[in-house]
Amino acid sequence: MSTFPPTFLQDALWVLTAWAGAFLAALWLALILWTYRDMRARHRDPWAAWLAALTVAVLFLPGVVIYLLLRPRNTLEEEYQKALEEEALLESLEDVQRCPGCTRRVQPDWMVCPTCFTRLKKVCHQCGKLMELAWTLCPYCGTPVPGARKEKATTEDILQSLALDMDASTSSPPAEEPEP
Repeated sequence: MSTFPPTFLQDALWVLTAWAGAFLAALWLALILWTYRDMRARHRDPWAAWLAALTVAVLFLPGVVIYLLLRPRNTLEEEYQKALEEEALLESLEDVQRCPGCTRRVQPDWMVCPTCFTRLKKVCHQCGKLMELAWTLCPYCGTPVPGARKEKATTEDILQSLALDMDASTSSPPAEEPEP
């Protein structure tokens, strides 16, 4: 039966103690650094991050537990993303009109975008109210837009309407120019 010399057990205990001490010191420093970085990501005030790191530095593991209980729930990035989502949701609920040219907000009664000068609406030649560009019929007075394609129109109907337009334009006297 072999026996270990007493110095071997004492040396092994010293090595284990040194490793445990180094591990605890590294853990302590890592927790302080993690707490500081985590608080910087969750709060705008730099003093709050220093105070949280100081709490962990002084109290070690109980300080980490206290920090985890008291820290803000969301990071600043998560708060920003949440605010963007809420703004997008509100915008979709408001049904905000945007200019197709520059995507800026426009009012429903604007004919032209004041930023990029894109035409937004057209005026009905009969009643004078604003209409969407794609509409071929005024929803207010029921007048078709000049030059709009008529649904289920035959060739004869189109030729007849062209003939009527030609007759109307030739029978009306030419406009007199104003005298200077």
